[in-house]
Amino acid sequence: MAYFLGVDTGGTYTDAVIVDEAADRVIGSAKSLTTRGDLALGIGRAVDAALAESGVSAAEVALVSLSTTLATNALVEGQGGRVALIFVGFDADDLDRGGLTEALKGDPVVRIAGGHSHAGTEAAPLDLAALEIQLRALGPEVMGFAVAARFATRNPAHEITIRDLIRRVTARPVTCSHELSAQLNGPKRALTAVLNARLIGMIDRLVAACESHLAASGIQAPLMVVRGDGALISAAMVRERPIETILSGPAASIVGARWLTGASDALVSDIGGTTTDVALLRDGLPEIDPQGARVGGFRTMVEAVAMRTTGLGGDSEVHLKTEGLTGGLRLGPRRLIPVALLAQQHPSLVHAALDRALATETAGEFDGRFVVPMAGQTGGLTPREATVLARITAPMPMAQALTTRLEVAALERLVARGLVMIAGVTPSDASHVAGGLTAWDTTAAQKALRLLGRRRNGAGERFSTDPAAFAQAIIDQLTQQTVDCLLEAAFDEDTAFADQSPETLARHPLTAAAFGQHRGILHLEARLGVPVIGLGASAPSYYGAVGARLNCQMILPEHAGVANAIGAVVGQISQRASVIVTSPSEGRFTVHFAEGLQQFSSRAAALAAAETAMTLEASTRARAAGAEDLRLTTAAQIREAEVEGSPMFIEATVTATASGRPRVAHPREAAASSV
Repeated sequence: MAYFLGVDTGGTYTDAVIVDEAADRVIGSAKSLTTRGDLALGIGRAVDAALAESGVSAAEVALVSLSTTLATNALVEGQGGRVALIFVGFDADDLDRGGLTEALKGDPVVRIAGGHSHAGTEAAPLDLAALEIQLRALGPEVMGFAVAARFATRNPAHEITIRDLIRRVTARPVTCSHELSAQLNGPKRALTAVLNARLIGMIDRLVAACESHLAASGIQAPLMVVRGDGALISAAMVRERPIETILSGPAASIVGARWLTGASDALVSDIGGTTTDVALLRDGLPEIDPQGARVGGFRTMVEAVAMRTTGLGGDSEVHLKTEGLTGGLRLGPRRLIPVALLAQQHPSLVHAALDRALATETAGEFDGRFVVPMAGQTGGLTPREATVLARITAPMPMAQALTTRLEVAALERLVARGLVMIAGVTPSDASHVAGGLTAWDTTAAQKALRLLGRRRNGAGERFSTDPAAFAQAIIDQLTQQTVDCLLEAAFDEDTAFADQSPETLARHPLTAAAFGQHRGILHLEARLGVPVIGLGASAPSYYGAVGARLNCQMILPEHAGVANAIGAVVGQISQRASVIVTSPSEGRFTVHFAEGLQQFSSRAAALAAAETAMTLEASTRARAAGAEDLRLTTAAQIREAEVEGSPMFIEATVTATASGRPRVAHPREAAASSV
């Protein structure tokens, strides 16, 4: 009998489940707060509690699989380490394409000559001596490097040479763009490489934390990680390619939703602490986004489920809109620590600060807000940022951490780097006040909402004098923004509206009137044509109202709060390898292998060599990822043009896919080896 352990580390909670693989059921589950300072603590508490509930011993666990929203959350919130981009053979204008400048956020760029032509021949030689001088000048402030060379997918030689130089000179992690995608579009590949380099430290800490607790508890099973397309890869592989874990948690939730409900067609909506993730389940399978995963406004080249990710969750920041006379509310995209949660952990500090603020009638800018130091790499800070960070040695009121207005911007940059978190009013606080949640400090939440409600709108009136009414307004705003997310996804997936903006359609007055069952001169009504599967710990608190607003069936399955962890252990391993075949002249065919170009005199020979090599590459990757009993498929996408009535070969992309179930430990062997 095999028992699988699934772990999901989210922005607020870490979940763990024990699945009896033979009986196909969950026999133990648990949740623990994610401990940002030391991830192993939250993982350990969840895993230990799930094992205890299931009655399964550590030696009986045959497989461990991890999913996470940390990478997705970091991109949505604009967090991550400082990196440098080595941009080879590109023009300065290329930095403005595909959101690359925005993604860099002022991080250094080193532009050098080099790269290759479309045919894979060298466009200009590398000046490695000059590059070495520039690398040394960057100093310790850079935590990682991204390398992107022109047409590296046709010949990666320059990226590989620069990667080896960076490792020798700096000993920092390096991401090459050709390692992440075989597609053209250099700036987009560079963007993906930059984001990957920024995430390496974070994901490495997560994997290390999980491995640490598994070793300490005597679990000797292999550790897998969920990719953004729902497939599994080994922990060793994800350390090199953490970008593949963006949408890992949401992908796992879709797999979990299918396993929990058996539904074939549905919208799956997973609300976490930071994001709401919506995807369509069609014929029992999620769709893969052909353009690459889009997260936090960035379109990457990472293959992932077609998912709409919005910065909206139970811990989203509550913003007061002061424009206009009446003002309004907006939630997200940044995640805060709920005041109710911080008060549970530090009751004297939080209540003393809230009471001081309530003792005066004047509403302060930072009333009810706190700052909390987080573990992380501190290289590359400005003197002002370092000064502010040195002051935040423990959780404290935000006003105490700042001495001048000039330091507000420095604090915001520390938050963006993930070195500090802000605590403030969130929908979770509102739910405590409204009675939907009771896990944390309700009294602190009431005080925080009273303080926030004292702010003035455009007419000079307070936003609210009643915490309960204010709490309901925040919950109603979350309902409305969730409805917008689901309608955007529905319009985007409905082919009848393919040429129109789903964002515009979702918010159109006619749409609102139809879902509101308008009755006037016109009778309008609308409903979703598929059910919604609501996932996430807070889904039962919020999604009943969402289903009523959309006039649809709302499915809230048992174990919906740990669906990500369930999906993490019921997935498959899948690895794909691709190569390009071109024809530079009549009778010549070139296969663009990573180790160099190979020439063939016939198309059939070139395609056969490409298929053989990619089958071997995909199989090798799948076995390295932990798969066994491989299933192999190959495909060739061939582009041709008609010349004088005859087809002429342009190029082909040959792809091989190897997939299979993860290798699992044999419990008896594991038990014997632990003696």
